[in-house]
Amino acid sequence: MPNLYPLVRPVLRRLPAEAARELTLRALEAGLGRFMVDNAGEAPDPPILAQRLWGLDFSNPVGLAAGYDKDARVSEAMRRFGFGFVEIGTVTPRPQPGNSKPRVFRLEEDQAIVNRMGFNSSGLDAVIDRLSRRSPSGIVGVNLGKNRDTSDAVTDYAEGIRRAAGLADYLVVNISSPNTPGLRDLQRRASLESLLHPLLRAREESGCGVPLLVKIAPDLTLAERADIASVALDTGIDGPSTALLADMYRLTQGQLPLIGVGGVASASDAYAKIRAGACLVQLYTALVFSGPRLVSWIKKSLADLLRADGFASISEAVGSGHVSAAVARPTGSTERAA
Repeated sequence: MPNLYPLVRPVLRRLPAEAARELTLRALEAGLGRFMVDNAGEAPDPPILAQRLWGLDFSNPVGLAAGYDKDARVSEAMRRFGFGFVEIGTVTPRPQPGNSKPRVFRLEEDQAIVNRMGFNSSGLDAVIDRLSRRSPSGIVGVNLGKNRDTSDAVTDYAEGIRRAAGLADYLVVNISSPNTPGLRDLQRRASLESLLHPLLRAREESGCGVPLLVKIAPDLTLAERADIASVALDTGIDGPSTALLADMYRLTQGQLPLIGVGGVASASDAYAKIRAGACLVQLYTALVFSGPRLVSWIKKSLADLLRADGFASISEAVGSGHVSAAVARPTGSTERAA
Protein backbone atom coordinates (compact mmCIF):
# COMPACT_ATOMS: atom_id res chain seq x y z
CA MET A 1 0.00 0.00 0.00
CA PRO A 2 1.55 3.38 -0.96
CA ASN A 3 2.33 5.85 1.82
CA LEU A 4 0.64 9.11 0.84
CA TYR A 5 1.40 10.97 4.07
CA PRO A 6 4.37 12.90 2.58
CA LEU A 7 1.94 14.35 0.02
CA VAL A 8 -0.68 15.21 2.65
CA ARG A 9 1.70 16.71 5.17
CA PRO A 10 2.19 20.11 3.40
CA VAL A 11 -1.59 20.58 3.34
CA LEU A 12 -1.85 19.84 7.05
CA ARG A 13 0.95 22.31 7.85
CA ARG A 14 -1.03 25.12 6.24
CA LEU A 15 -4.01 24.52 8.52
CA PRO A 16 -4.29 25.71 12.14
CA ALA A 17 -3.07 22.97 14.48
CA GLU A 18 -6.47 22.00 15.85
CA ALA A 19 -8.09 21.99 12.41
CA ALA A 20 -5.33 19.72 11.11
CA ARG A 21 -5.89 17.33 14.01
CA GLU A 22 -9.62 17.17 13.31
CA LEU A 23 -8.99 16.53 9.61
CA THR A 24 -6.70 13.59 10.40
CA LEU A 25 -9.24 12.18 12.83
CA ARG A 26 -11.95 12.30 10.18
CA ALA A 27 -9.63 10.67 7.66
CA LEU A 28 -8.89 7.84 10.08
CA GLU A 29 -12.58 7.39 10.84
CA ALA A 30 -13.16 7.06 7.11
CA GLY A 31 -10.62 4.23 6.91
CA LEU A 32 -7.90 6.24 5.16
CA GLY A 33 -5.22 5.39 7.71
CA ARG A 34 -3.92 2.62 5.46
CA PHE A 35 -2.74 5.31 3.04
CA MET A 36 -0.77 7.17 5.73
CA VAL A 37 1.83 4.51 6.45
CA ASP A 38 3.46 1.68 4.53
CA ASN A 39 3.35 -2.02 5.43
CA ALA A 40 6.01 -1.56 8.11
CA GLY A 41 3.30 -0.38 10.49
CA GLU A 42 1.70 -3.83 10.58
CA ALA A 43 4.91 -5.88 10.56
CA PRO A 44 5.44 -8.13 13.61
CA ASP A 45 7.30 -6.40 16.44
CA PRO A 46 10.82 -7.60 17.32
CA PRO A 47 10.46 -10.10 20.21
CA ILE A 48 13.07 -8.17 22.20
CA LEU A 49 10.53 -5.35 22.65
CA ALA A 50 7.84 -7.52 24.30
CA GLN A 51 7.06 -7.40 28.03
CA ARG A 52 4.25 -8.22 30.43
CA LEU A 53 2.92 -5.57 32.82
CA TRP A 54 -0.21 -5.62 34.99
CA GLY A 55 -1.10 -8.95 33.41
CA LEU A 56 -1.10 -7.34 29.94
CA ASP A 57 1.16 -8.41 27.08
CA PHE A 58 2.74 -5.40 25.35
CA SER A 59 4.29 -6.35 22.00
CA ASN A 60 6.31 -3.12 22.10
CA PRO A 61 6.69 -0.25 24.58
CA VAL A 62 5.73 2.64 22.26
CA GLY A 63 2.27 4.03 22.90
CA LEU A 64 0.08 6.89 21.73
CA ALA A 65 -0.28 9.48 24.46
CA ALA A 66 -3.64 10.89 25.51
CA GLY A 67 -4.60 14.13 23.78
CA TYR A 68 -5.01 13.03 20.19
CA ASP A 69 -7.92 10.56 20.32
CA LYS A 70 -9.81 12.32 23.08
CA ASP A 71 -13.15 10.65 22.44
CA ALA A 72 -12.19 7.07 21.43
CA ARG A 73 -12.87 7.74 17.76
CA VAL A 74 -9.83 6.06 16.16
CA SER A 75 -8.09 3.81 18.68
CA GLU A 76 -8.09 0.82 16.31
CA ALA A 77 -6.80 2.89 13.40
CA MET A 78 -3.95 4.27 15.53
CA ARG A 79 -3.02 0.78 16.71
CA ARG A 80 -2.48 -0.20 13.07
CA PHE A 81 0.32 2.37 12.87
CA GLY A 82 2.33 -0.02 15.05
CA PHE A 83 1.71 1.33 18.54
CA GLY A 84 2.03 -1.18 21.36
CA PHE A 85 -0.87 0.52 23.12
CA VAL A 86 -3.17 3.51 22.68
CA GLU A 87 -4.40 5.87 25.39
CA ILE A 88 -7.60 7.79 24.71
CA GLY A 89 -8.83 10.90 26.52
CA THR A 90 -8.68 12.93 28.60
CA VAL A 91 -12.37 12.06 29.17
CA THR A 92 -14.60 14.04 31.52
CA PRO A 93 -17.90 12.70 32.91
CA ARG A 94 -20.00 15.39 31.22
CA PRO A 95 -19.30 16.99 27.83
CA GLN A 96 -17.43 20.27 28.01
CA PRO A 97 -16.01 22.55 25.28
CA GLY A 98 -12.65 23.30 26.87
CA ASN A 99 -10.91 26.65 26.56
CA SER A 100 -11.61 29.21 23.86
CA LYS A 101 -9.88 28.87 20.49
CA PRO A 102 -7.16 29.26 19.38
CA ARG A 103 -5.70 26.98 22.03
CA VAL A 104 -3.14 24.81 20.23
CA PHE A 105 0.01 26.33 18.73
CA ARG A 106 2.86 24.75 16.75
CA LEU A 107 6.42 25.86 17.49
CA GLU A 108 8.01 24.83 14.21
CA GLU A 109 11.63 25.61 15.10
CA ASP A 110 11.41 23.71 18.38
CA GLN A 111 9.30 20.85 16.94
CA ALA A 112 6.93 21.40 19.86
CA ILE A 113 3.28 22.18 20.56
CA VAL A 114 1.72 24.48 23.14
CA ASN A 115 -1.55 22.98 24.36
CA ARG A 116 -4.21 24.96 26.21
CA MET A 117 -7.16 22.72 25.38
CA GLY A 118 -8.65 22.59 28.87
CA PHE A 119 -10.04 19.03 28.84
CA ASN A 120 -12.41 19.47 25.90
CA SER A 121 -14.39 16.24 25.85
CA SER A 122 -17.52 14.66 24.40
CA GLY A 123 -18.11 13.09 27.80
CA LEU A 124 -18.29 9.57 29.14
CA ASP A 125 -21.53 8.60 27.39
CA ALA A 126 -20.01 8.99 23.93
CA VAL A 127 -16.70 7.37 24.89
CA ILE A 128 -18.27 4.40 26.65
CA ASP A 129 -20.52 3.79 23.66
CA ARG A 130 -17.53 3.69 21.29
CA LEU A 131 -15.40 1.57 23.61
CA SER A 132 -18.21 -0.98 23.93
CA ARG A 133 -18.17 -1.45 20.15
CA ARG A 134 -14.40 -1.63 19.62
CA SER A 135 -12.49 -4.73 18.62
CA PRO A 136 -11.04 -6.53 21.66
CA SER A 137 -7.59 -6.65 20.03
CA GLY A 138 -4.87 -4.28 21.18
CA ILE A 139 -4.28 -2.54 24.51
CA VAL A 140 -6.34 0.61 25.07
CA GLY A 141 -6.10 2.81 28.16
CA VAL A 142 -8.54 5.51 29.22
CA ASN A 143 -7.27 8.80 30.64
CA LEU A 144 -9.83 10.25 33.08
CA GLY A 145 -10.33 13.88 34.08
CA LYS A 146 -12.77 16.00 36.04
CA ASN A 147 -15.19 18.59 34.74
CA ARG A 148 -14.09 22.16 35.14
CA ASP A 149 -17.08 23.14 37.28
CA THR A 150 -16.95 20.08 39.58
CA SER A 151 -16.03 20.92 43.15
CA ASP A 152 -15.69 17.29 44.29
CA ALA A 153 -13.01 15.68 42.15
CA VAL A 154 -13.52 12.27 43.75
CA THR A 155 -17.05 12.08 42.37
CA ASP A 156 -15.94 12.70 38.78
CA TYR A 157 -12.96 10.36 38.82
CA ALA A 158 -14.93 7.62 40.59
CA GLU A 159 -17.67 7.82 37.96
CA GLY A 160 -15.07 7.44 35.22
CA ILE A 161 -13.54 4.43 36.93
CA ARG A 162 -16.85 2.67 37.52
CA ARG A 163 -18.06 3.16 33.96
CA ALA A 164 -14.80 2.52 32.08
CA ALA A 165 -13.29 -0.25 34.22
CA GLY A 166 -14.92 -3.05 32.27
CA LEU A 167 -13.97 -1.64 28.86
CA ALA A 168 -10.41 -0.35 29.31
CA ASP A 169 -7.20 -2.33 29.66
CA TYR A 170 -5.92 0.29 32.13
CA LEU A 171 -7.10 3.61 33.57
CA VAL A 172 -5.22 6.84 34.25
CA VAL A 173 -6.27 9.46 36.80
CA ASN A 174 -5.05 12.70 35.22
CA ILE A 175 -4.13 15.30 37.85
CA SER A 176 -1.33 16.89 35.81
CA SER A 177 -3.08 19.39 33.52
CA PRO A 178 -2.38 23.09 34.19
CA ASN A 179 -5.44 24.05 32.14
CA THR A 180 -8.09 22.99 34.69
CA PRO A 181 -8.13 25.32 37.73
CA GLY A 182 -7.12 23.62 40.97
CA LEU A 183 -6.36 20.26 39.36
CA ARG A 184 -2.68 20.18 40.23
CA ASP A 185 -3.51 20.85 43.89
CA LEU A 186 -4.58 17.21 43.98
CA GLN A 187 -0.91 16.25 43.75
CA ARG A 188 -0.30 17.43 47.31
CA ARG A 189 0.17 14.57 49.77
CA ALA A 190 -3.02 14.97 51.83
CA SER A 191 -5.16 15.68 48.77
CA LEU A 192 -3.72 12.74 46.85
CA GLU A 193 -4.34 10.34 49.72
CA SER A 194 -7.91 11.62 50.05
CA LEU A 195 -8.39 11.11 46.30
CA LEU A 196 -6.80 7.72 45.75
CA HIS A 197 -8.37 5.73 48.59
CA PRO A 198 -11.98 6.22 47.37
CA LEU A 199 -10.91 5.72 43.76
CA LEU A 200 -9.36 2.36 44.59
CA ARG A 201 -12.61 1.47 46.35
CA ALA A 202 -14.55 2.51 43.23
CA ARG A 203 -12.40 0.16 41.18
CA GLU A 204 -13.02 -2.66 43.64
CA GLU A 205 -16.77 -2.01 43.52
CA SER A 206 -16.66 -2.21 39.71
CA GLY A 207 -15.64 -5.86 39.99
CA CYS A 208 -12.78 -5.30 37.52
CA GLY A 209 -9.14 -5.47 38.51
CA VAL A 210 -8.14 -2.97 35.83
CA PRO A 211 -4.75 -1.32 36.51
CA LEU A 212 -5.09 2.21 37.89
CA LEU A 213 -2.33 4.74 37.20
CA VAL A 214 -1.81 8.38 38.18
CA LYS A 215 -0.55 11.02 35.75
CA ILE A 216 1.54 13.68 37.45
CA ALA A 217 3.07 16.95 36.28
CA PRO A 218 6.71 17.36 35.17
CA ASP A 219 7.48 20.43 37.31
CA LEU A 220 7.07 19.08 40.85
CA THR A 221 9.44 20.04 43.65
CA LEU A 222 11.67 17.41 45.26
CA ALA A 223 9.41 17.27 48.30
CA GLU A 224 6.30 16.87 46.14
CA ARG A 225 7.93 14.04 44.22
CA ALA A 226 8.80 12.23 47.44
CA ASP A 227 5.25 12.68 48.74
CA ILE A 228 3.69 11.32 45.56
CA ALA A 229 6.00 8.31 45.53
CA SER A 230 5.18 7.56 49.15
CA VAL A 231 1.42 7.86 48.60
CA ALA A 232 1.60 5.74 45.46
CA LEU A 233 3.33 2.94 47.34
CA ASP A 234 1.15 3.21 50.45
CA THR A 235 -2.20 3.28 48.67
CA GLY A 236 -1.45 0.46 46.25
CA ILE A 237 -1.80 2.40 43.01
CA ASP A 238 -0.49 0.38 40.06
CA GLY A 239 1.85 2.93 38.49
CA PRO A 240 2.56 6.61 37.61
CA SER A 241 2.58 8.18 34.18
CA THR A 242 5.30 10.79 34.51
CA ALA A 243 8.15 12.79 33.01
CA LEU A 244 10.09 12.61 36.30
CA LEU A 245 11.34 9.17 35.50
CA ALA A 246 14.70 8.93 37.20
CA ASP A 247 13.49 10.42 40.47
CA MET A 248 10.24 8.46 40.58
CA TYR A 249 12.05 5.22 39.78
CA ARG A 250 14.45 5.88 42.66
CA LEU A 251 11.77 7.07 45.07
CA THR A 252 9.52 4.07 44.41
CA GLN A 253 12.54 1.75 44.52
CA GLY A 254 11.58 0.34 41.13
CA GLN A 255 8.41 -1.20 42.56
CA LEU A 256 5.93 0.61 40.29
CA PRO A 257 5.86 0.48 36.49
CA LEU A 258 6.37 3.96 35.04
CA ILE A 259 5.26 5.40 31.70
CA GLY A 260 7.48 8.10 30.21
CA VAL A 261 5.28 10.69 28.52
CA GLY A 262 6.51 13.45 26.25
CA GLY A 263 9.81 14.28 24.64
CA VAL A 264 9.97 11.09 22.57
CA ALA A 265 10.86 11.83 18.94
CA SER A 266 13.43 9.10 18.28
CA ALA A 267 14.60 5.70 19.43
CA SER A 268 17.38 7.33 21.45
CA ASP A 269 14.78 9.42 23.31
CA ALA A 270 12.75 6.30 24.08
CA TYR A 271 15.84 4.37 25.13
CA ALA A 272 16.97 7.13 27.49
CA LYS A 273 13.58 7.09 29.24
CA ILE A 274 13.64 3.29 29.49
CA ARG A 275 17.12 3.32 31.03
CA ALA A 276 15.92 6.03 33.43
CA GLY A 277 13.16 3.71 34.64
CA ALA A 278 10.26 3.75 32.17
CA CYS A 279 8.71 0.43 31.22
CA LEU A 280 6.66 2.14 28.50
CA VAL A 281 6.87 5.43 26.61
CA GLN A 282 4.24 7.55 24.91
CA LEU A 283 4.38 10.11 22.12
CA TYR A 284 2.01 12.43 20.28
CA THR A 285 3.72 15.71 19.37
CA ALA A 286 6.43 13.96 17.33
CA LEU A 287 3.75 12.46 15.08
CA VAL A 288 2.69 15.97 14.07
CA PHE A 289 6.14 16.74 12.73
CA SER A 290 7.33 13.31 11.55
CA GLY A 291 4.17 11.44 10.60
CA PRO A 292 2.98 7.93 11.56
CA ARG A 293 5.99 6.18 9.97
CA LEU A 294 7.90 7.40 13.04
CA VAL A 295 6.48 4.58 15.16
CA SER A 296 8.08 1.86 13.04
CA TRP A 297 11.39 3.74 12.90
CA ILE A 298 11.53 4.02 16.68
CA LYS A 299 10.73 0.35 17.24
CA LYS A 300 13.34 -0.92 14.79
CA SER A 301 16.09 1.36 16.11
CA LEU A 302 15.17 0.69 19.74
CA ALA A 303 15.56 -3.04 19.16
CA ASP A 304 18.98 -2.36 17.62
CA LEU A 305 20.03 -0.26 20.64
CA LEU A 306 19.00 -2.98 23.06
CA ARG A 307 20.95 -5.65 21.18
CA ALA A 308 24.01 -3.42 20.88
CA ASP A 309 24.11 -3.03 24.66
CA GLY A 310 23.74 -6.76 25.23
CA PHE A 311 20.16 -6.83 26.51
CA ALA A 312 18.12 -9.92 25.72
CA SER A 313 14.83 -8.11 26.40
CA ILE A 314 13.56 -4.62 27.05
CA SER A 315 12.72 -5.64 30.62
CA GLU A 316 16.43 -5.96 31.35
CA ALA A 317 17.06 -2.41 30.21
CA VAL A 318 14.42 -0.74 32.41
CA GLY A 319 16.21 1.34 35.03
CA SER A 320 19.64 0.18 33.86
CA GLY A 321 20.86 3.76 33.77
CA HIS A 322 20.76 3.95 37.56
CA VAL A 323 23.96 3.39 39.48
CA SER A 324 22.32 1.24 42.15
CA ALA A 325 21.84 -2.35 41.06
CA ALA A 326 19.78 -3.06 44.17
CA VAL A 327 16.63 -1.46 42.77
CA ALA A 328 14.01 -4.06 41.93
CA ARG A 329 12.72 -4.45 38.39
CA PRO A 330 8.97 -3.65 38.10
CA THR A 331 6.98 -6.45 36.48
CA GLY A 332 3.38 -7.49 36.17
CA SER A 333 3.82 -9.31 39.46
CA THR A 334 4.13 -5.99 41.30
CA GLU A 335 0.42 -5.24 41.04
CA ARG A 336 -0.48 -3.97 44.49
CA ALA A 337 -4.24 -3.76 44.32
CA ALA A 338 -5.58 -6.00 41.59
